[in-house]
Amino acid sequence: MKLVTREEMRELDRRTIEEIGILGLVLMENAGRGTAQIIKKRFGPEKKKVAIFCGRGNNGGDGLVVARYLKNWGWSVKVYLLSEKEKITGDAKVNLEVWLKMGGELKEILNEEELHLIKEEIEKFDLIVDALLGTGLKDEVKGISKEAIQLINALGKPVIAIDVPSGIDATSGKVLGVAVKATLTATFGLPKIGLLIHPGLEYTGELFVVDISIPQVLVEEMNLKHTLLDPQEIDLWPLRPRPLDTHKLSYGHLLIIAGSVGKTGAAAMAGEAALKMGTGLVTLGVPKSLNPIFEVKLTEVMTYPLSDKEGVFSEEALKEVLEILPGKTALAIGPGIGTERGAKKLTLELLKLSRVPMVIDADGINCLVGELEVLKSKKAPVILTPHPGEMARLLGITSKEVQSQRIELSREFAKKYGVILVLKGSRTVIAEPGGHVFINPTGNPGMASGGTGDILTGMIGGL
Repeated sequence: MKLVTREEMRELDRRTIEEIGILGLVLMENAGRGTAQIIKKRFGPEKKKVAIFCGRGNNGGDGLVVARYLKNWGWSVKVYLLSEKEKITGDAKVNLEVWLKMGGELKEILNEEELHLIKEEIEKFDLIVDALLGTGLKDEVKGISKEAIQLINALGKPVIAIDVPSGIDATSGKVLGVAVKATLTATFGLPKIGLLIHPGLEYTGELFVVDISIPQVLVEEMNLKHTLLDPQEIDLWPLRPRPLDTHKLSYGHLLIIAGSVGKTGAAAMAGEAALKMGTGLVTLGVPKSLNPIFEVKLTEVMTYPLSDKEGVFSEEALKEVLEILPGKTALAIGPGIGTERGAKKLTLELLKLSRVPMVIDADGINCLVGELEVLKSKKAPVILTPHPGEMARLLGITSKEVQSQRIELSREFAKKYGVILVLKGSRTVIAEPGGHVFINPTGNPGMASGGTGDILTGMIGGL
């Protein structure tokens, strides 16, 4: 599913109106009708009392359309307009006039005092619709809008946000001071990125996408760079049932360089995960002094003892890896290897010399700190799988800074160094050198456990 930034959605709206000839009033009608239908389906069939908070822009206009449909269906609706009626313009003004001509209830709220006076009145409604601030919001919410959002959140009622919860940056998902905590959000045309990443995700609630008649041809012409991974849209042809007349060598041979004293589990999990993915053969290159542990622990995964010093790879291990690398179809390095000289030499030199696809994780990533230019010397595709802390070390910034710019930093890194970057965490970001970014919506907090990253390394290497 394609995702859009604030600017991309604005451009799609503009082209739909100016080039295709679909009036803005039609788009607003489609948006409001679609939202009203979602409300009716989600909270009906019993008719409810609905309070709709409208701002002075097009988001408020969408809210007025919602009000009209719900009223026509027999629901009790009252609009609270955070503006003087005379200041409403454009398509929103048309829908305001229609609402008033059909006898719709409307109350102007022009200051914070008037807002507080309606608190008891608002508490009697079953549902609240947030049509205050739309996707164009860039600055921190202040004044009466801020007070209205705080009031809405304090009510404890189901809240339906129109397009985006007011106070959420549609592109980054950042909270601009304060934001509506929605029960569900009806967004228009295409999902906005900020609704599907943290912290905006936490304010969005259940997300619905309303078709407002944006032509698909315009969407395709935009060459949108952000995609939400949808299991129903993923091409699983490479994982199709295997032909009968095949053998283990038909499915690749993965070499994993992993492990050190106290970190044998990381290596074992990576190797076993690769086998679970269906890899034909898996060889685990491990420190020689630890090899007896692996011989006991592992059955199907083969091991290859490499030179070490007190349980960590020595510099001599590089020559040995290069001797066994021919015939392998992929290479993974990093889980539990440490950052001593031998491990660092292995990582940096294999990056320059390997001619098979390479996955770098964990300590392999830590070995790249201060050495990122080596990525430009690679001879084959490279995938890096950092968690936020490792990404922060690579870039010389804090984890907090990484988390606040996950998409931007991932895309810039992938483009600059020509790698595929998998930034792990809730809503994992996958960026490729061409600038495309994919967001993975799967996973759960139970995965916040040591070892899941090592398993991911084996899975990616296996694939």
